[in-house]
Amino acid sequence: MKEAVMLEQTRQDATSPWHAGELAMQRSVGVAERMDGPGRNFVRKAMPEQHRAFFPMLPFVVLGAVDAKGDVWATVRAERPGFMVSPEPEILEVRLPRDAADPADAGMEDGDAIGMLGIQLETRRRNRLNGVIRRTDPGAFQVHVGQSFGNCPQYIQLRSSAFVRDPDVPTAMPPLHSGQLDDRALGMIEGADTFFVASYVDRENDERQVDVSHRGGNAGFVRVGADGVLTVPDFPGNRFFNTLGNFLVNPKAGLVFIDFETGDVLQMTGRVEVLLDSPEVASFQRAERLWRFTPEEIVLRPDALPLRWSLPPGL
Repeated sequence: MKEAVMLEQTRQDATSPWHAGELAMQRSVGVAERMDGPGRNFVRKAMPEQHRAFFPMLPFVVLGAVDAKGDVWATVRAERPGFMVSPEPEILEVRLPRDAADPADAGMEDGDAIGMLGIQLETRRRNRLNGVIRRTDPGAFQVHVGQSFGNCPQYIQLRSSAFVRDPDVPTAMPPLHSGQLDDRALGMIEGADTFFVASYVDRENDERQVDVSHRGGNAGFVRVGADGVLTVPDFPGNRFFNTLGNFLVNPKAGLVFIDFETGDVLQMTGRVEVLLDSPEVASFQRAERLWRFTPEEIVLRPDALPLRWSLPPGL
């Protein structure tokens, strides 16, 4: 199998800033040597000052976490701006209450690895970090930074947000668990121009590295087959290949879709297959490759978010 050969070729790159899966993806498009320098320069072990100032401005954050079964979940959590602060470059403090309705919450215990994406839709800014949780309080935790880096604004749909209720007041609507996509879930996926995906690898030093990232395109850019499998195009990007590189090593993913008008959240965890050279890619405009996601557990959480988003006038 092509992907397995690519991975085997990269097992010995211990000094690289990238892990074996990321290197395999970079080599597949001939950019591995070119990406070595940016990796060492831009993937930092501490937050730069602009990132430390950015996170406290945000009313929500995207998180990736791994539960006790090894399933990875993506989630979106909202609070008043200021719920995240960085007292020093290596630490981000996060004040969030526990939420038993959120399947990702089970992976946010003391010592757990976590991935974080701060994204400001109204400006299209986004910054990512991953690290380890230190928790002594059910209402807050610290993230000790493992990696911190910025992302370009590509494929982010402009939106502005507003709170419709106190974020400390949870919804009265119970979560809905399922093993297959119903009409409501299908509608959210097929009409989406935005979703977020979490993935993870266990590195050679036995440290777990969780990533969560943004995916965007024209409404309907994710296709759902009759078998319930999602096909997702991979568009040109920064060539870091954090997500797809993780998939090559560990074919698990957690996806979260938001209904920006209702605050509903659709979370799924399942298996992934990366398609590097499928002829089907020609049917997705601008796509360079594809990946397929098979949901294994689905949670629909009506009114989960206290925020509502609106598009700019004229869109």
